[in-house]
Amino acid sequence: MNQTLIQEILEVVEQAAIASAKLTGLGQKDEADAAAVEAMRLRMGKIEMKGKIVIGEGERDEAPMLYIGEEVGSGSGPGVDFAVDPCEGTNLCANNQRGSMAVLAASDTGGLFNAPDFYMNKLAAPPAAKGKVDIRNSATENLKILSDCLDLSIDELTIVVMDRTRHKDLIKEIRGCGAKVQPISDGDVQAAIACGFAGTGTHCLMGIGAAPEGVISAAAMRALGGHFQGQLIYDPAIAQTSEWADYTKEGNIKRLNEMGITDIDKIYEANELASGENVVFAGSGITDGLLFDGVKFERDCVRTSSLVISTLDSTARFTNTVHIKDGAKNISL
Repeated sequence: MNQTLIQEILEVVEQAAIASAKLTGLGQKDEADAAAVEAMRLRMGKIEMKGKIVIGEGERDEAPMLYIGEEVGSGSGPGVDFAVDPCEGTNLCANNQRGSMAVLAASDTGGLFNAPDFYMNKLAAPPAAKGKVDIRNSATENLKILSDCLDLSIDELTIVVMDRTRHKDLIKEIRGCGAKVQPISDGDVQAAIACGFAGTGTHCLMGIGAAPEGVISAAAMRALGGHFQGQLIYDPAIAQTSEWADYTKEGNIKRLNEMGITDIDKIYEANELASGENVVFAGSGITDGLLFDGVKFERDCVRTSSLVISTLDSTARFTNTVHIKDGAKNISL
């Protein structure tokens, strides 16, 4: 992992965002995802590295590209593991709603937790609350701690929660304490990272989302010095999703054990989910969002807005890029 590689990683998410953005608002979520996957894989293939997908689009027999275990890059150079979500928030992209982006996390070989395709209870909070809030606490307890850490009254706090049936009681508890709830339909990675920056109006992420996206969020929050914890969810009665309609708690535990996860109730800290010496997060907006704008198509150029967070030099770089088209004649500031 080095600065040259980081620049190329930025270009990977930019190209994925541009490819997906061409289908924004057309109601074609699968097609938008496929376009982003293809563009991301194509750009990765040009990087001098021994890359490997540890979190991707699914198992080899389920995904033709960026599947778990796929080798990417030239085959020579540094070893890099990737957790990728080429179009995070496919529904958001398909419906031209806020918050869709192309994202990935990268680390030295072995530096990212190979999260199974399960759900994960997540808690993300600002650096001031790191190690003080705890996922074992009730929402009420964490809100009191967060209030003290940020020197804000509870009624000034905004908590992001996925808009799901499973969160009915959580949302009721948060509102009962006087805090504001910001429900989101998809895309909790951007919400988690927003907790790491003051001024976003987002103070905490609570609740259950996809486990692979939890690893990407953890990588970003580790680099920012923010708080992130995750705990795998294996009980269908808790997940309350139609995707697990035919699954059982016992069957899911068996699946976890077969993957080598025996401590099924373990609470993972950010530095366990993203444990590598060098960790990088990169995201590029497909649609406008909390942290950056979406892709803008103009006659002579395409504009992207991105964020790269790195432990290599402890930086968070917000980047606006102008991709100049052939024969361009008039490029405005």
